[in-house]
Amino acid sequence: MIQKPSPAVAVVGRHNSGKTTLVERVIAELTARGHDIGSVKHHGHKGFDIDYPGKDSYRHRAAGASETVIVAPDKMARVKTLEHDLECSQIVASMPNHDLVVVEGYRKSGLPTIEIMRQANAADARVAEVFAQAAEQGLPLGFDFVQQARAEQRGEAFALGVAAAQAPDPHPDLVEKLPTQRTVALVTDIPRAQQAAKAYGLPCFGPDDIDGVSDFLEAGYVRPRLSVVIQAGGESRRMGRSKATVPFGGRPLMAHMVERMLPVADELVITTNEPENLGFLAEEFPEADIRLVRDALPTRGALPGFLTGLSAASCPIVAMVACDMVNASSALSMAEAQKLIETGADAVVPVNMHGFEPFHGVYRREECLAAVQSALDSGETKVQHFIRRVRMAPFTRDEVLEVEPRGGCFLNANTPDELATLERSLLA
Repeated sequence: MIQKPSPAVAVVGRHNSGKTTLVERVIAELTARGHDIGSVKHHGHKGFDIDYPGKDSYRHRAAGASETVIVAPDKMARVKTLEHDLECSQIVASMPNHDLVVVEGYRKSGLPTIEIMRQANAADARVAEVFAQAAEQGLPLGFDFVQQARAEQRGEAFALGVAAAQAPDPHPDLVEKLPTQRTVALVTDIPRAQQAAKAYGLPCFGPDDIDGVSDFLEAGYVRPRLSVVIQAGGESRRMGRSKATVPFGGRPLMAHMVERMLPVADELVITTNEPENLGFLAEEFPEADIRLVRDALPTRGALPGFLTGLSAASCPIVAMVACDMVNASSALSMAEAQKLIETGADAVVPVNMHGFEPFHGVYRREECLAAVQSALDSGETKVQHFIRRVRMAPFTRDEVLEVEPRGGCFLNANTPDELATLERSLLA
């Protein structure tokens, strides 16, 4: 089964800034909205434990076990001895299938961070003042005050476009806990920090604006639901019969395709003009609730097929796959969806030496549906025509090979001989 990588955001701040309270309230709100939320707490000090002397699990570890798993009917805990602190990325990678992982701490994790500063916390107030002065001086977000202070100690000038003497007091004990280029939002009740956030173009929320913070996370970081559309509405003239029902590995080709794409599908749609011949799918995949949809337009073709698929999908992001791409990869579709979220693009389409591979791409339903309709209204017929109308982020050959090292995801079968060749290679 494909494990869906979990997106993650870190909530950071100084001691007593209110990180735990904010994380707790945001988790409760997002969970109430129906999301599956994971969490990570960076303890930062050795000696942390979750079981105690006298407990059986403690006795296991005291006897020399380097890892102990404690299982009850309703929960599980794993206690593992570490030789060094794990990278946050390793921890998040070990927590798949969440809609979002909220990390408390790990400022240097490389994750997008939400910075919290409270007026009642003296350390926050000092950082807010430095932050505000930096904004007023026009210093870039994440200005390296550490290096600037060291340069001043050496009697040197250090700046990123600004003379060192113009920089604000760096407060050496706090400089490493200022907002950085990874900061995506600020939670604060400090007016000076709010002004700086506005200057830097950062979204800013009050400490009690849990709905606002949750809306922000939903819009940009919570894993959106993914519709997978398998296109099987073509005429299949060169195949001589329906591609969807042609035998492949001892079963209909469509059963093979559903099996490959189902692991990442929150919804699975098949565009077909022979739904009466695909009834077997409901029996073979009873948990999938597969929807069979006829072409929306009488005209056949790639662009009308896209219109049908995007119109039928109900999730905000749609992975489109052709039914004859026998090596189609659900892991690739998930990686493309992640890039779509990260870049804010309307479409993520694989690009190689042969051009676009739109029938293994991922699309924002609303934006791309409007672009497809506009292209059709202009008399255009090719998928490339609508791709030029949206913000497209290419998924490069190297990115594809990182997900699927064997490649071959875009090979398709148009004739019985091509299908037989792919069948032999896949089942060898």
